[in-house]
Amino acid sequence: MGISPMRGKVYLIGAGPGDPELITCRGRRILEQADSVLYDHLAPAALLELAPAHAERLYVGKKKSVHAFSQDEIAGMLIERARRGLRVVRLKGGDPFLFGRGGEEAEALADAAIPFEIVPGVTTAAGIAAYSGVPLTHRGQSSAVTFVTGHEVDAADWSKAGQSETLVIFMGLTAFAEIACELVKHGRSPETPAMAVRWATRPDQETLAGTLATLPALIAESGMKPPATIIVGEVVRLREKLNWYEQLPLFGKQVVVTRAKGQADTLSARLRALGAGVVELPTIEIRPAADYTPLDRAIANLHSYDWLIFTSANGVRFFLERLDASTKDLRSLRARICAIGPATRAAVEALHVKVDLMGKEYVAEGLLEAFAAHDLTGKRVLLPRAAVARDLVPAELARRGALVDVVEAYRTATPEQAAQQAAEIFAGARKPDCITFTSSSTVQNFVAAASAGALAGVAVASIGPITTRTARELGIEITAEASVFSIDGLVEAIVGLYTEETPPSRE
Repeated sequence: MGISPMRGKVYLIGAGPGDPELITCRGRRILEQADSVLYDHLAPAALLELAPAHAERLYVGKKKSVHAFSQDEIAGMLIERARRGLRVVRLKGGDPFLFGRGGEEAEALADAAIPFEIVPGVTTAAGIAAYSGVPLTHRGQSSAVTFVTGHEVDAADWSKAGQSETLVIFMGLTAFAEIACELVKHGRSPETPAMAVRWATRPDQETLAGTLATLPALIAESGMKPPATIIVGEVVRLREKLNWYEQLPLFGKQVVVTRAKGQADTLSARLRALGAGVVELPTIEIRPAADYTPLDRAIANLHSYDWLIFTSANGVRFFLERLDASTKDLRSLRARICAIGPATRAAVEALHVKVDLMGKEYVAEGLLEAFAAHDLTGKRVLLPRAAVARDLVPAELARRGALVDVVEAYRTATPEQAAQQAAEIFAGARKPDCITFTSSSTVQNFVAAASAGALAGVAVASIGPITTRTARELGIEITAEASVFSIDGLVEAIVGLYTEETPPSRE
């Protein structure tokens, strides 16, 4: 039986310079269909999560002088897996064909008659240029760029390379003092601007700027370690004007997001867009209800309800799943719909269903205030929600005359790996700068998995007063609280911690 044209093939994919979002669309699409991923030290770890659950993930190096496997062994593994009919991804930092040894691996595959494809990536040099504000070319300053490896100083012809208006030196950090001497010896002015960048395009990007004469000492004094790339040329002067990335309000800050896996994306993306390094620590796991009988019974009588209240997007999702599993559909819904806040409202409106009522403040008290103008006497209300939740809403609506059915739509639990992940994140030499809590459950589960003491020296941001109250009851002091109880409000509060406009924490 012949091999499918979509299998038994090797893809040499450039992972980009560090920011996982800089991988190409094609690289991402292939990675999402991989059977085996062989990745380098410089390939962003977050990209491995794109591969299917069944895919093999194998680290093959390489750090300087520390190679997990030799180049021949790596080529052999690629060939062996392709011959088994697997779709193999060789994930390489930067671009495979620019000091990535992709040419050697492609040759080995060609010699073995293995089908392969090269998927280019954003080179480290291009990433440095974009994220440090130093264009590699600029009219009137540089019309030529030379890429050179500084791994072996004697192997390069510095008399030729040094004449390029912009010189990009890969793998030359530890030997840069010697390289700078060579460049000056061959005619380059010691006052030529030069900079070294480590972990380009990442939130921990580190930049040292100076000249050929001063940069070697700056590197030594700072203790900068590889991987780093050096750019030499007049274009480095433009950094002062064009350096946008390191000016982002959260650049260099590490923020922990405690939302459930699969629901942290919105908050994480907002924080990353502002320059933060995000560590996801799910302290909540969303699980199906223990018994769906009450919810199924309510759905069977959906036509009888006057109001349907959703207090979370999870409530919307699980309600819809049970509705789909029933003999009913949205045509049975005659109730008016109330949502606690904008995220829940968006989940409802994604169904092309309008929300009739939403509070000004996105907590239970705000929802109840929104109902103040409505006569609830004898009205039937359905509230599908988490198994454990505040009883304020159903109790107050019942006091106002409503007939309230509270049904379990889902349950929350602490993920099994939360304790181990928390220990890894907070036990290191450098703790995160900030942790976020988006509900009382995220606080309670964090304390159960770690402890309030683990947050010593860490700023704590809360989405609203109920979450803040829970945190304080558990011995956690809140550094900043959102003035608008939403993800946008939480992000604004975090930004306020690191700017002059610091939102006050509510007492």
